[in-house]
Amino acid sequence: MPREIRRVGVLGAGVMGSGIAAHMANAGISALLLDIVPGKLSKEDEKRGLTENDPRFRNKLALAGLDGIKRAKPALLYSKRFLPLIEVGNFEDDWEKLAECDWIIEVVVERLDIKTKVFERVEQVRSPGTIVSSNTSGLSIKAMTEGRSDDFRQHFLVTHFFNPVRYMRLFELVAGGDTLPDVIDYMTEFGRFRLGKGIVFGRDTPNFIGNRIGVYGIASTIRHMMEMNYQVDEVDAITGPAMGHPGSATFGTADLVGVDVMAHVIDTIKQGCPEDEERDLFTVPDFVQRMIDEGALGRKTKAKGGFTGIQKNSDGSKTKLVIDWKTGERRAKQKYAYPSLRKAKATHDVRERIKNLAFADDRGGAFAWNLLRDTLAYSSRRMGEISDTIVDIDNALKWGFNWELGPFETWDVLGVRTVVERMKADGAEPAAWVLEMLETGSESFYLESADGRRFWDVATKTHKPEPKPESFIVLTDLKRDAKKVVYGNKGASLVDLGDGVACVEFHSTLQPKLNPIDDKIMDVMERGVEIAERDFRGLVIHHQGVNFCAGANLLMILEAIQASQWAVIDEVVTRFQNVTTGLRRSSVPTITAPFGFAFGGGCEITMGGDRVCAAAETYIGLVELGVGLIPAGGGCLFLLERVLDGIDEPVLSNLPFLRIAFENIGMVKVATSGEEAKDLKYLRGHDRVEINRDQQLWTAKRMALALADEGYRPPMPRSFNLPGEEGLATLKMMLHNMKLTHWISSHDEKIATHLGRILTGGDTTINDPVDEQTILDLEREAFLSLCGEPKTQDRIKYMLVNNKPLRN
Repeated sequence: MPREIRRVGVLGAGVMGSGIAAHMANAGISALLLDIVPGKLSKEDEKRGLTENDPRFRNKLALAGLDGIKRAKPALLYSKRFLPLIEVGNFEDDWEKLAECDWIIEVVVERLDIKTKVFERVEQVRSPGTIVSSNTSGLSIKAMTEGRSDDFRQHFLVTHFFNPVRYMRLFELVAGGDTLPDVIDYMTEFGRFRLGKGIVFGRDTPNFIGNRIGVYGIASTIRHMMEMNYQVDEVDAITGPAMGHPGSATFGTADLVGVDVMAHVIDTIKQGCPEDEERDLFTVPDFVQRMIDEGALGRKTKAKGGFTGIQKNSDGSKTKLVIDWKTGERRAKQKYAYPSLRKAKATHDVRERIKNLAFADDRGGAFAWNLLRDTLAYSSRRMGEISDTIVDIDNALKWGFNWELGPFETWDVLGVRTVVERMKADGAEPAAWVLEMLETGSESFYLESADGRRFWDVATKTHKPEPKPESFIVLTDLKRDAKKVVYGNKGASLVDLGDGVACVEFHSTLQPKLNPIDDKIMDVMERGVEIAERDFRGLVIHHQGVNFCAGANLLMILEAIQASQWAVIDEVVTRFQNVTTGLRRSSVPTITAPFGFAFGGGCEITMGGDRVCAAAETYIGLVELGVGLIPAGGGCLFLLERVLDGIDEPVLSNLPFLRIAFENIGMVKVATSGEEAKDLKYLRGHDRVEINRDQQLWTAKRMALALADEGYRPPMPRSFNLPGEEGLATLKMMLHNMKLTHWISSHDEKIATHLGRILTGGDTTINDPVDEQTILDLEREAFLSLCGEPKTQDRIKYMLVNNKPLRN
């Protein structure tokens, strides 16, 4: 019988255990979250009248984990609808329930003696064939499973999640000597397609892949900082986005993880890897140990801070602080404007950015080169010890540490031979296999082609195809065949996906991470529909950048306002309305596939399609009120459709339904997942949420083909029975009260009144249906009126300068 995981037992309800249970619920899987029974009643327990037999006391730790899930920000659950999938209990009263679980994952304290006792008890209740795993990051499988039966060891492995589980994509799988191949194969498929994770295969060595290289990078950064006489904020200015790393950089990340946790992981490598040629590097520096002794552990100790901190000043302002590692004193954070850093900030392409920085002749370049040199060389020397492929090493750093490029991808960008020669000049030693690769005439670790990427395989000394599921469609690979690009410009392209489906791909040259809507994107969307109707069976709106679309080009709007180009603004808004509503007027089905930010116009494009295939990590909303405007690309119309779905005749009052739309837009509500977007009505019940973004395009393509196979016909235009002035009067009264109690400003009231007029249908009554075009006209009229408001203009300017809303 095929294996299926329907229920998971999670042993340990701490931060990681509760995060794992939450993500199982995200995947629609029942989770049993267990922890130990507390030793004795606390004074707080006694005040609450609890006894030692009370389930609230006995399940106290697991309930605390569940409470953490409920309160977590950012949220651990995609939607609160999934909470009932998590059951809590304790190791004594509920242990037998583990027999009902198809996978049991241990997440207890990182001590071998405790883990072995837990596994001994697990074996007493688990059903034969049940998968058991540990989330350990450092203990060996052989030691953890000593004394266990053959069946237990054959179904045992390490499944190493990164925290926070929902957001960190990396999922390291490590097999033991007795683990059955089919268990690894099953967990690979399950982790990839059911949990949406990126899978890498590690070896049974301390810290596996991600932490072994990532922590080396941190330790090496600290060493170079001390040896080269740099400061904490100076280093973070270099090791963040300038090097293709997260904005938290090195020390901000350490504060986020916890300075004590970082030190523990560093020491784990030192103790567990006696043969590591750089073992001495994994020594916690004295100044870091003093920070730990003083309780300065990072963000979890806000008052004391960590490497960084915040000082609240008497005037209400805040000052960002950093530690001076030489003195142990904290000082105000400084800005560093080296030429290499200024150039990096202005460079979108991460490959060009890293190359410019590494070879720059200033303090930024000097530090970046030394750090990259040592990290790349160390990564090469770990091949065969921690992993069998460079692909797994690269992916571990991208998915576990949010690097934009892995070590070997970075090396390719810098030039393998160039780096090796410079390494040798500095006295650094890459692994012998790198030199052997160069001797064969191969100058790069990866080769790109229309057939996909190939990587240098150390074992066979050849480039081999990078393993990739058939359902992972990569637009970059497709576009290497020039015939696949049907139409395009600098802002977007129409790409042939095969099987009669085309894809409109956004790739803004000015803001590639946000893809704001401009003439170029609208041009390809318009032409894409025309071409799809003629030559294809379906159309997908999607790309594979960082964010789907962050809305309108505010700078373009502001410039038009300042030039009093009202006719131009009216024309652009009308055109965009035709683009979004035209998706469903097309004779072929259109699937929109958002991910990341889908704000404002990006949300309107999303809602304009026949169906939505949203990535689980989609952050979507109609946010125009934040800059003093209202949605004018069909957003009000599309949200009305959703909140009034199924209400086809006049009712006594549909204000409760309209209020959902009014509050969503008026309170700038942003869904923080694809599932929450359903709760807020940005998505409909029949829309799809894809948990693995790599598979999103394939799923969207299948959805388009399914609609085409069903004999697709465009939906009929709708009309709405809306309350008109009567309904608007009620909303105005609510707004007036909010202004009196200082919840909103006078300008907020003015904007919201425009919104209320749109959603209530303008000059109508509940018995006079309002058509779609009327709603669109009301949107456009309100948008133009608000563009002429000085306070709206101030909000737009403030957002462009400060990247946050102004309340005026």
